[in-house]
Amino acid sequence: MKNPVKLLAIAFSACFYSTLIQAQSVPVYKDMSQPLDARVKDLVSKLTLEEKVSLLGYNSKAIPRLGIPAYNWWNEGLHGVARAGEATIFPQAIGMAATFNDDLIKQVSTVISTEARAKYNLAIAKDRHLQYMGLTFWTPNINIFRDPRWGRGQETYGEDPFLTATIGSAFVKGLQGDDPHYLKTSATAKHFAVHSGPEATRDFFDAKVDEKDFRETYLYAFHALVNNGVESVMSAYNRINGVPNSINKMLLTDILRKEWGFKGHVVTDCGALDDVYSTHKTLPNAVEVAAAAIKAGIDLDCSTILQNDVIKAIDQKLITEKEVDQRLTELLRTEFKLGFYDNPQKIPYHNYGADSVHNPSHIALARKVAQQSMVLLKNNNNVLPLNKADYPSIMVLGPNAGALDPMIGNYHGVSSKVVNFVEGITAALDPATRIEYDLGSDYTDTTHFGGTWAAGNCSVTIAVVGLSPVLEGEAGDAFLSKSGGDKKDLSLPASEIAFMKVLRHSTKTPIIAVVTAGSDVDISAIEPYADAIVFGWYPGEQGGNAFADLLFGKVSPSGHLPLTFYKSIKDVPDYSDYSMKGRTYRYFNGPVQYPFGFGLSYTSFEYQAEKNPAKKYTAKDTVNVTVKVKNTGKMDGDEVVQAYIQYPQVDRMPVKELKGFKRVTVTKGGEQSVTIKIPVKDLQKWDLKTHGWKTYPGNYKLVLGSSSQDDKLDFAFTIN
Repeated sequence: MKNPVKLLAIAFSACFYSTLIQAQSVPVYKDMSQPLDARVKDLVSKLTLEEKVSLLGYNSKAIPRLGIPAYNWWNEGLHGVARAGEATIFPQAIGMAATFNDDLIKQVSTVISTEARAKYNLAIAKDRHLQYMGLTFWTPNINIFRDPRWGRGQETYGEDPFLTATIGSAFVKGLQGDDPHYLKTSATAKHFAVHSGPEATRDFFDAKVDEKDFRETYLYAFHALVNNGVESVMSAYNRINGVPNSINKMLLTDILRKEWGFKGHVVTDCGALDDVYSTHKTLPNAVEVAAAAIKAGIDLDCSTILQNDVIKAIDQKLITEKEVDQRLTELLRTEFKLGFYDNPQKIPYHNYGADSVHNPSHIALARKVAQQSMVLLKNNNNVLPLNKADYPSIMVLGPNAGALDPMIGNYHGVSSKVVNFVEGITAALDPATRIEYDLGSDYTDTTHFGGTWAAGNCSVTIAVVGLSPVLEGEAGDAFLSKSGGDKKDLSLPASEIAFMKVLRHSTKTPIIAVVTAGSDVDISAIEPYADAIVFGWYPGEQGGNAFADLLFGKVSPSGHLPLTFYKSIKDVPDYSDYSMKGRTYRYFNGPVQYPFGFGLSYTSFEYQAEKNPAKKYTAKDTVNVTVKVKNTGKMDGDEVVQAYIQYPQVDRMPVKELKGFKRVTVTKGGEQSVTIKIPVKDLQKWDLKTHGWKTYPGNYKLVLGSSSQDDKLDFAFTIN
C-alpha cells in the first residue's frame, strides 16, 4: 500500500458516485425523503393524458410502468367496515349520536380504521384489489336530518348542526388517525350539500334555500369537518337553487376550497354526473358535463363520465390538460398520504392483521356504545330495572325480537356474533328462569298474533317492535318502503299497534316495549300498552346484550334523542320544502312527543353552579361555565349536561340552539364538575344584507339541562 490516502480517496469517490447514481435511479415520486407536493408533481408529469384520465374514476386501473396499483376508491364504514366480510358492527350512526359522547365515537372510528387497515393488508397480500377492501371511506353522512320522513336519516347524527359537527369531527379523527405523515384511512364528509330527501326524487330534485339556512344549518357541519382535516368531500345528487352540486363551482371551489381552505379531494356521489344531463337536464351531454365537473372542482367520479369524456372535452377545447392536472394532483395527494407509493415497512399500520379484526376488545366497545345509545322514554312506577329474582318467567316476542336486520341497520358489515334481543336476554338469565320466545306478529297482518296467550302466563313480557332497514333507508335498499326508501308518516306498522293492544289485554303483568328504528316514530300509538319503553335504534351486533344490561340494571340508561319526536307529521312542513322554518327543535315551538336531547335514567341528578359565566362579552370572548352535577338517586349513572343558547329577539333567530354538551359519569351520592366553553364567535349568524357573518349585540341566555326543554340552570348575559 504505497499511497493509502489516495486509495481511500478513490474508494470514497466510488462509493459516493455509486450512491448518487442509485439516488438518481429512484424517481422523485418514490423518494420518501422528498416533500409531498414535489412527489405528486413528479408523478403527474410522468403520466400520459390517457393515463391521467384513467385515474379520475373510482375504479382505477393499474399503470404498471410507474408502479401505480389498481385501486377501487369506493369503500363504506358508516358504523363499522361495511360490505367487506367480517367486521365489528357498531350501532347505526343515529344511535351513536344518541350517546352524546364524542370521545366514545372517536374510539369507534379508531376501531373501524384499524379493522380497515388490517383487511386491506390481508387483501393486498393476496394481490386482491377489491371494492370495499380499500382505505378511502365514503363516510360520515353529516347531512341534517331535517325531516323525519327521510329514510337515510338513520345514517346521520341527527337534526342539530352542532351535535352533527362535534360527533362527525370525532369520527373523522378516529378514521384518519394521528400519525403526522400518514392517513390511517381517508374519511369523506357527505353529501355536499342541502341533501336530505325525498329519496324518490334525489336525482333531479332542486333544493331551494336562502343564504341564511344554507350557511347556518346546511353547511355548518361541513365547515367544521373541513376545519378538522377531513380528507374528502362527496357532492350530492340534487341541485341547489338550480345548479347540480357536482358541477357547482360556487360550492366546490369558491366556498369549499377558497373560503374554507379545503386541501383534500372531492368525489361525486355515484352516478351524480350522469344525472346532470339525464335527469337534471341542465347540460346537454356527457362531454359538457365532464368539462363542467373539472372546472367546478370534481377530482374523482363515482361513475365513468370523467374517464370516458374528459379527453373529448379537451379536444373540443372546453377544458385544458392543465386543469386536469390540478384535479389529478388533488386526488393523488390522498394516495400518497395513505402510503401507496412508499415502502410498506415504513407505514405505521403495515403490521395490522387478522387479530385486529372483530376481536374481543372491539366487540366490548360495540356493547358499550349500544348501552349508551339506548333511550329510556317511559318507566312507569320505576318498573325498570328488573330484579331477576322477582321475575321467574319471561316472555320475549315481537317481529324484531329475534331478527337480524333491525340489529344492523343499513351500510353494515357482517358478523358471526350478532346478539339479538332474545339471545341477549337469555344469556343474562340463569337456567332456573323460564324464558319463552315467539315471533308475535309481522309487519302486515293486523289480526293474527302469536305468543299473547303465553305472555299471560309469564311474570314479565318484553315486546320488540318498530321498523327495520327494509322499511326505511336509501332508495333501492329499503325495498318494503312505499315511498322510495322514505316513510310517509310517523306511524309504526298497523300490525304492531294491533299486536301491542292485544298483548296488553292478554296479560296483567308488566310489558316492556323496545322500539327499533332510525328515525322519529309515533310512540303514542303503543304507549298506553307498555309499562316501560326503550328506544333501541338499530343497535349493532351487541344490541341484545346491551339491552339486557339495561333491563336488569347492570347499567343505567343514558342515551338522549338527537331528534325531535313530533306528535304528528302534520306538525312538519312539506317534505320538499328546504326552509328551516318550523323544522327541528331550533325552529319548532309547538308541543312534541319527546324533545330533542330527551332521555330518562334510573337515577336522578341535580345541578349546582360552581363558576357562573360573565355578565358581558365581546365577539372575541368565550362563555365559560362550570357546574357541579350530583347523583341524587339510587345507582351510578351517566348524565349528559346540555348547554343551549337563547338569542336576542331578532328575526329568524332559533328558538334555542345546542352549543355545548358533556357526558359525565357520577357514582351514587357522588358529584362531578363539568365545564362547558362556548366561543362567542360560534354564536354569530348570517346577515342577508351584508352576505356575511355577524355577531348580534343584545341579551342572551345560557340554559343548562338534560334536554332542549329542561332548564336546571340558566344565566343571562349580553354581547356588546
